[in-house]
Amino acid sequence: MSSDSYKSFAVVGAGPTIGLPIIQAWVYVQPLQFLLERNASVIVLTRPSSSKDLPHGAKLVAVDYSDVDVISSVLRQHSVDVLVSTLNGEGGLLSQYLLSDAAKAAGVKLFVPSEFGMPTNDSMWGLKNRVAVHAKTIGLPTLRLFIGSFSEGVPWLSTVDQTGKFLILGKGETYISFTAIPDIAAYLAYVLTALPPTQLNDTILRIEGDRATLREIGALYEGKAPVEFVDSIPHDTLFAQIKEDILKRYELGAGSTGWDHTTNKDSPELAGEANKLYPEFKWKSVKETLGL
Repeated sequence: MSSDSYKSFAVVGAGPTIGLPIIQAWVYVQPLQFLLERNASVIVLTRPSSSKDLPHGAKLVAVDYSDVDVISSVLRQHSVDVLVSTLNGEGGLLSQYLLSDAAKAAGVKLFVPSEFGMPTNDSMWGLKNRVAVHAKTIGLPTLRLFIGSFSEGVPWLSTVDQTGKFLILGKGETYISFTAIPDIAAYLAYVLTALPPTQLNDTILRIEGDRATLREIGALYEGKAPVEFVDSIPHDTLFAQIKEDILKRYELGAGSTGWDHTTNKDSPELAGEANKLYPEFKWKSVKETLGL
């Protein structure tokens, strides 16, 4: 543990998918006593209309995400070192431009924009990359976390939860990085509180809880759901186009955190290379996460 590690944190958004798990990881996985001993603090920024039950030790502050001055004032008041965004959707991602401006004005030392997915350097989620570029332009250091896909999202993406079938678009032979949500939260809480800024600032961390092809994941459903190879996702399936776009990226190899957009190839050595920063951590497999 470094004596110059960050000590004051703010999380924007407390949604159930990733925001709340990160908050819980800070006060549960990283014991609150550890934070208190270092005079550390965790605040959670939410919209005024939002009502959240937060774990003891995290303070809720309601702000208007479009008001740079108010956000900056709150961050400055709490001497925030690190601002973590868990916002999603186009509107949420666009809000990060103002959040980063507010963070810079408040003297925040590190911005963790909302990534939590596949490498976004050139992907369909290019807006995430543009936010990081903006932060760099204004001189705000960033930490970007590529995790591949949520292990918990497999039933949704494969349509098992809707059709009762495990659909594979294409051959399903390319490797994908999967990481369980609690593992993502625990990892981020650990590196931000245990590592020195020199290992975090302007860095991309690529982690991987499990590495498997869709064929291998489909085999886990033996006796539970039939595997079916398709050329497209049925149009009557919820979010069919989004799922199809993601699965096409998988088929290219871009579902791996080792995906290199400059070569359009996957590097298995690059995938999960940042796992080593938390050497004693035990990552959950897709099988374990889904109870298959």
